[in-house]
Amino acid sequence: MTTSSIPFVNRMNRIMERIPVRRRLPLAVYAATQLIYLVWWAAFYPGGMSYDSISYVWHVTTGHWMSNHSVAYDALVWLSIQITGDLAVLTFLQSVAMAAALAYVAVTLRMFGIKGKWLFAAAVACALLPSIGTFVIFVWKDVPFAIGAVVAFGAAGRLAARRLRGESQVRDKAFRNEIAMLFLGFLCMGIFRNNGLLVAVIAVPVLLLTLPKMRRWLLFATVVPVLIAAVLNTVVYPGLGVKTPTKDQVYAMNYADIAVVYGQAPQTFTKKDKALMAKIAPLDHWSGRAANCYNADWAMQKPMNRKKAAKYNDQLLDLWFRVLDRTPDKMIGARLCRSHIAWSPFPGPVDQMGHTLISPPAVPHNLFGWAEWNEEVRDSPYRPIMKIRPLSYKLNHAAYFVWQASKTPQLQWILFRGAIWCYAAYAIVLAFSRKHRTWAPVALLSIPLALQLTVVAANPAPLARYMFAPMFIGIMCLPLIGAKPRFTKRPEPAEPKPEPKQSTKPTSDPDPEPEPEPVG
Repeated sequence: MTTSSIPFVNRMNRIMERIPVRRRLPLAVYAATQLIYLVWWAAFYPGGMSYDSISYVWHVTTGHWMSNHSVAYDALVWLSIQITGDLAVLTFLQSVAMAAALAYVAVTLRMFGIKGKWLFAAAVACALLPSIGTFVIFVWKDVPFAIGAVVAFGAAGRLAARRLRGESQVRDKAFRNEIAMLFLGFLCMGIFRNNGLLVAVIAVPVLLLTLPKMRRWLLFATVVPVLIAAVLNTVVYPGLGVKTPTKDQVYAMNYADIAVVYGQAPQTFTKKDKALMAKIAPLDHWSGRAANCYNADWAMQKPMNRKKAAKYNDQLLDLWFRVLDRTPDKMIGARLCRSHIAWSPFPGPVDQMGHTLISPPAVPHNLFGWAEWNEEVRDSPYRPIMKIRPLSYKLNHAAYFVWQASKTPQLQWILFRGAIWCYAAYAIVLAFSRKHRTWAPVALLSIPLALQLTVVAANPAPLARYMFAPMFIGIMCLPLIGAKPRFTKRPEPAEPKPEPKQSTKPTSDPDPEPEPEPVG
């Protein structure tokens, strides 16, 4: 250490001494991760974008509000543009929220006996990894969804720690805050992704089983967000004039399921079934390109007539149920194939787009094709903000080089596929629970399990971003391996002993010693 740096170090030490001990870890985690996110943000200013990002801007700048994406996120895009004329504020606030969420989780996991330095390292790793580090500064509805998942994980962990301390029935201010954060996490997931409701539905049974003395509060924190999101999508948004998705958009995966089964077992389809399918697309499309089980988009491309698909949607759904009844194994196989990003650590074949689909933090000149077919986007006065304008081109070059290097195929199983991190979290938490002979920590797994099963239930393609939220959670679980918890349980209040009856008979000891009072 140089002589000139000593005064700075001394100043920092004095500052740290003024900060209460319990606040040092969250402040350190927040400051470090926020700084790293600022580097990514400056390198890809105003933020990474994708085909969906352009659609958000088109929605809110031309009046084409639609609920095929998150209306809540569209509203945030609109606010950012209206207030600042750009998208940078939105992506910056996403980084602030994720840094705060990681700090919240770090404090949660410290309750399980983990040293702060390991939690700090895990949080910094979440911010440093190019895959999920750059993801935080993307213009994507999936970012606040992932933030909600991290917050819900942290809240579930605090409730589990409460049970381990023997405070399941204590209803103090801290308990109400934990329930509020769990509520907030599930609400974010419900309003920022259309199938986000499933996360709460799948997570709540695990929470109820592992935290039995908090069930009423848990039901409030899970069921109410589901109801709010459902009412917004079915009543409020249509009432405000937001266009609902067309039937061919909603049920595209059902059509793809039919195609996959038809490609594998055409003999199970009747003449009536084939006649219906032929009205929508040639049968060789159903059995050919559309039968690719890895990507539902292949089924919906030309020569598929999407308008006719919407027209005959009810009949196609009846056919879907008949196919499910006849060949459930092939239907389930189609869903598992398409959702392999959720459960398989390794990608599928490239020639069928089964590989991990990763969006780069870069924007092509044609705006992912939007500028070629949509005049409102091509001639939009907001087109200048729909491109990367780095605050430093040298920083952009270095950051993009690192991001490209992280895409090395041999590393994608750990850097871009969330399934392996789900399994890591399951193994670590279950080992911790077995060691300490309690099911309470399993509450931590309710969130990654629900995230994984939600993608298994309905997934259009092997998109990496659908499993980024479990990556944050899995990485933060790693320090549990060396946890040494010291839970001090509150003693249960002792039953008061009945007072002895006064005896009229004389005793041999006229002044006996008083019986000691029970402790507790």
